[in-house]
Amino acid sequence: MYNIKKAVSRLDFAPKIEEIRVTDIKQGLGAFTPKPNKAASFAALRAALKKAGYTLASAEITVAGLLARDSFGWWIESEASGQRFALSGEGIDQVLSGHDAGARIEVSGDWQTVGSGTTARETIHPAIAKAVPALKSTSDDENRGDSTELYAIQVSVNGVGTGLSFFPAPVRTTSPGLTVYKGGAVTPRYFFIRQHLGSLDVTRHVLRLSASYTPTPTLQVEAEIPYATTSFEDQTHSGSDDGFGNLTVWGKYRFYRELETWGDRQAAIRFGMELPTGKSDDTKPSQSTDADFVRQQLSPIEGGLAFHSDVSYSQAHHRFVFGANIEGTVRAERDGFRMGHQIKVNTDFEYVMLPLKYQDPGHELFLILETTYSYRSRGQVNGTSVPGSSSSEFYLAPAVQFTASPRVVLEASYQFPVVLNSGPAVLRTDRNLLVGLKYLY
Repeated sequence: MYNIKKAVSRLDFAPKIEEIRVTDIKQGLGAFTPKPNKAASFAALRAALKKAGYTLASAEITVAGLLARDSFGWWIESEASGQRFALSGEGIDQVLSGHDAGARIEVSGDWQTVGSGTTARETIHPAIAKAVPALKSTSDDENRGDSTELYAIQVSVNGVGTGLSFFPAPVRTTSPGLTVYKGGAVTPRYFFIRQHLGSLDVTRHVLRLSASYTPTPTLQVEAEIPYATTSFEDQTHSGSDDGFGNLTVWGKYRFYRELETWGDRQAAIRFGMELPTGKSDDTKPSQSTDADFVRQQLSPIEGGLAFHSDVSYSQAHHRFVFGANIEGTVRAERDGFRMGHQIKVNTDFEYVMLPLKYQDPGHELFLILETTYSYRSRGQVNGTSVPGSSSSEFYLAPAVQFTASPRVVLEASYQFPVVLNSGPAVLRTDRNLLVGLKYLY
């Protein structure tokens, strides 16, 4: 819904985004009062929504002004903008019965743009027309303030009723959604991770910052970078390290979308390149490749240049959402080290818990359950495959999301292992706590 409001707010005649109201999210209805000094255009409104990926089903407009008639028929001139609207439709004379040219009236009805280019005109098929009192003899500014109250547009947009075009987005599962058209999101996330391997205990604090931008209704670009602090101890040693991980850039293309009332289906493909920019472990190697492999896992990176690709799908129906994605990663060595190539399968189940009566968007509470299956092949140290470095794991992650405002989403997720089939050279994750914030711009 925020995506649609932002698309409308870019129009010359539209008010600020905060002044665009959602009157019925289930039926896909919204309303706004145009700027008093700008001419409104149904065609421009329809085009703006089409660029954002939506279809304008209908629009109803209310205009107060002076009634006029010429050889082309009936007109009304808005006192808010000075714009003229042609009045037409079956029974127009009956609707305007009792109102003479020059009378000040208010009409409400279906709004269309007829023609194009220099011949285009705005047309209203009025359902009702009523007389309204003349404006007070005060300043022009006050008159404009009174008249704008009688110059309003109510629109019905196919697909708005989902309320789920952006919210919710899964926490750990890749979403095919594209956040905000000609805008994006900034998402800082904090991870607290505990791992172990025999007597070795590892604690990680990771801050991952990502930023995305959506230049078209089907394309999104994104970049993310982590900063990690790691501490470890075993029976004889302890230590800590910190530094930036590798920078990853992504491109996502949404190739399928189907909107319906209170439902949204979409699918996307995404490609990413992980650049070898992060800090690696530059200490001297030991005599054992197994020991080197374990030690390198304490660094903020998993290797050098890497290529990622995934396919994601989601489907919303009433208060339920289901999503899934499959991701593959191919890694190259850096400083003689890399983790194994990886395949991940994630699923996402969501339920809109609050509000119980869902009329307007905002302040939603989503209950989420995500699953992750990960298979990783053997890693390498100095070109040598490390025995016991492959793994097959399955995790559960209950989570919650809360839309604090149309621009801000708060989230938290707790991931824990159900199956850990890891080799003796691989750190095992005991728990992974995530808290984050998403800000739309």
